[in-house]
Amino acid sequence: MKYLSLLFLSFYVSFATAQNITIVRDANAPRAKYGADKLSELATAKGFKVVFADKTPKKSDDKVIVIGEKGTDFWNQNAKTAKIDDSKLTKKEGFQIRTQKNFIYIEGTDATGALYGAMELSDRIKSSGAIPSEINIDDSPEMVLRGACIGMQKPFYLPGRDVYEYPYTPETFPWFYDKKLWTKYLDMMVDNRMNSLYLWNGHPFASLVKLKDYPFALEVSEEDFKKNEEIYNYLTVEANKRGIWVIQMFYNIIVSKPFAEHYNIKTQDRSRPITPEIADYTRKSIAAFIEKYPNVGLLVCLGEAINTIDDDVEWFTKTIIPGVQDGMKALGKTQEPPIILRAHDTDAPLVIEKSLPLYKNLYTMNKYNGESLTTYTPRGPWTETHRKLSSLGSIHIENVHILANLEPFRYGSPDFIQKTVNAMHTIHGANALHLYPQTSYWDWPYAADKTKTGERLLEMDRDWIWYKAWARYAWASKRDRNEEIKYWDTELADKFGTDSEAANNILKAYEEAGEIAPKTLRRFGITEGNRQTLLLGMFESQLVNPAKWRVYPGFHESCGPVGELLLEYAKKEWNKEPHVGELPTQIIAEITEHGRLAVDAIDKAEASVTKDKEEFLRLKNDMHAYKAFADFFSEKVKAAMLVLRYSYSNDISDLDKALPYLEKSIEHYQLLVNLTKDSYLYANSMQTAQRRIPIGGDDGNNKTWAELLPHYERELANFKRNLALLKSSKDGKIASKDGKPWQTAEVTLLSETKGTYAVKNGTKVYGTPISELTKIAPELQNLKGIAFEETTQNENGTHLKFKNTKAVKLVVGYFNSDQKRFLLPPSLETDAAGNAYGQAEVILASAMNLKELPRINIHTYTFQPGENKLDLGKGRVLILGFIDANQTITTRDVGYIDAGEKGAVDWLFY
Repeated sequence: MKYLSLLFLSFYVSFATAQNITIVRDANAPRAKYGADKLSELATAKGFKVVFADKTPKKSDDKVIVIGEKGTDFWNQNAKTAKIDDSKLTKKEGFQIRTQKNFIYIEGTDATGALYGAMELSDRIKSSGAIPSEINIDDSPEMVLRGACIGMQKPFYLPGRDVYEYPYTPETFPWFYDKKLWTKYLDMMVDNRMNSLYLWNGHPFASLVKLKDYPFALEVSEEDFKKNEEIYNYLTVEANKRGIWVIQMFYNIIVSKPFAEHYNIKTQDRSRPITPEIADYTRKSIAAFIEKYPNVGLLVCLGEAINTIDDDVEWFTKTIIPGVQDGMKALGKTQEPPIILRAHDTDAPLVIEKSLPLYKNLYTMNKYNGESLTTYTPRGPWTETHRKLSSLGSIHIENVHILANLEPFRYGSPDFIQKTVNAMHTIHGANALHLYPQTSYWDWPYAADKTKTGERLLEMDRDWIWYKAWARYAWASKRDRNEEIKYWDTELADKFGTDSEAANNILKAYEEAGEIAPKTLRRFGITEGNRQTLLLGMFESQLVNPAKWRVYPGFHESCGPVGELLLEYAKKEWNKEPHVGELPTQIIAEITEHGRLAVDAIDKAEASVTKDKEEFLRLKNDMHAYKAFADFFSEKVKAAMLVLRYSYSNDISDLDKALPYLEKSIEHYQLLVNLTKDSYLYANSMQTAQRRIPIGGDDGNNKTWAELLPHYERELANFKRNLALLKSSKDGKIASKDGKPWQTAEVTLLSETKGTYAVKNGTKVYGTPISELTKIAPELQNLKGIAFEETTQNENGTHLKFKNTKAVKLVVGYFNSDQKRFLLPPSLETDAAGNAYGQAEVILASAMNLKELPRINIHTYTFQPGENKLDLGKGRVLILGFIDANQTITTRDVGYIDAGEKGAVDWLFY
């Protein structure tokens, strides 16, 4: 690390001639003791005899190291003769090291500062091979919190459970009970000076506490409960030694499965109101947790399973905060433990405003680039949210979240990461970091790599540079670039046993490849969320008609520099208008060049590698895979630009020109398949129906490049077929095939409604002139809609109960608008259960027009036989009737667009 040095003289006492070492530390101070133990281990390994003492010897010929915390009785007694000026030692977790003859004094602002001072001395001894004869330095971290998270999650849903619902059991998380693994991970964290560990889970309380009033809510066996108590206590004690604050995250509102079954409710239901039973159970769960684990913090995610902002405020102020206060009261404590509010899917500034009169020790957290890493120049509405939160005066935490665009290849660009941390400070005003694993979050502790022996690689080992780089710049972000190149060259030379030139080539490969995924997603992606797995690619239909896939609002305005999306670029090109900012053509040229340079650099380094050769070869393979991806994607974009040009020109020669690019993309993708088939188990660790782009991940399918290749080959075949049909037609057009009416299904309505209506032209769905249907897709014309009042939908949401004897799909029409009076369509970015009924995808885009209301996109919800209900949030939405779930349905863009809009051309690929 780079430090502000008061004085640092490069004189060392070699281990061969040095005296023995006496380490003076407070044996009752866990962090100072841990630092002293680490110093002792290192010195002992070098042949020294180390003794510990509780008091500083008056005279000694040995090297004496005194470790303590400023202001404590221990420090005042053991450093009183040293007369050390510590008036400037004020920053949290700061330390200073002073030399006086053969005495080295390590003083921390606090307990963690004392620990970090001891570790700094250890690092210098380790790198130089000697004890410095004189060392006078001081240092402190820039970011207050520097943390990493672990998901108590799985790549798949557990039987009978929904998203995020994973009780803490040895069967589900065998690694959770592995003390050696925890020790290894915590040591990695403290080595990198990380001071917070987040455990993410939907509802952890029913695995960790018992409630007198709800004994039935416990969802693990008594045996497993005892194991959970033991390992959780072990974890918190060991973390505390290393200056690490354990923080338990939970989602709202989720209840335990036994609790839900007892009250005959769902474990989670975004549309349900807050009920007294659920609120009381949650409040008492939190109180019991705080009482049992007083040194563990809470990270609260209000979004995803709560309906409205008003409910968020009520839940936080009337359930969560009182629960914490109840736990404090039971402990007899008045000092408030920190509560971190995650700003995901809520109005965090409003929640904080309403909460501060009740509770002061509040932190805020928000995603940096969403669920990907795309830029170090953030802007737009998401940046404004960060600025609002950081201006509140509390600590604001940047959440580097999921990394959906980086899975699964290795990522380690110190340059990109340093610039990102600087942006967190200067653009967002944040002062803390929360870091996800670079890959395989849902499959932790393992990485996605496939090995010859079948042994799984640990993610923390594979992605060492990820943790080291983020932690390094979270400690100090404004380091000199040239010095940083030297630092990383040294680290990589040590890692792979190379000379500095080869190490520099490895660094260059990391940094060149590190630009590919961020640039690609921010310019061409549908979303930054884990709904999209970028490195599996995208279909041409998604490039030329992204709206059908619902581009996530605010994404492109927030996650990259000013520039043009592909459709904007094509329109300006045709109209010969000037372009602005970062362009699609620029990005595809840049990512292919980044790929070429990364491969050149990593190949040059190979001959010099003498250590960890297998890992180097995996890294080399990743660089070649990145290049293959960049080449594949660039060819697809070239084809897409010509297809979009055709939408203006109607010149078939534009499609002729697109064909070779599409064919070339398949060649590059085949190379990508070859590079990954024996090296990766999967591309993405979330292997559920939440993942939709480029294709659904239902039942764990479509998670490898080999599985995606036939889909891309089919896309090419469809394009060739449609191109041939265009050429053979008399007028250069293909007669469009209208869809056939869907087969309706009968159900018995169990809830009161305002009647039904025929889905046909002329029907006024809300009884008002502006709600008159004017265009309707043929598929919908036999349907019988269910009437609702606008006011009721806006104030109370839409609720429907029914009984069906066979599987049905409920057809729902969402208005193509982001205005508050219209219900937003399912969004997997904010509602992880948003595809529980298969409702996430648009089935018919632009399928209905109303006289003076936004056009309609059609989604369907699948229900199995039995009594069922649908609860939708507040806002207008059309319930258009029921159809047979077993019929074949073709998704398409119907094309009922507004005047002046351009028709979609994605039909060329179907």
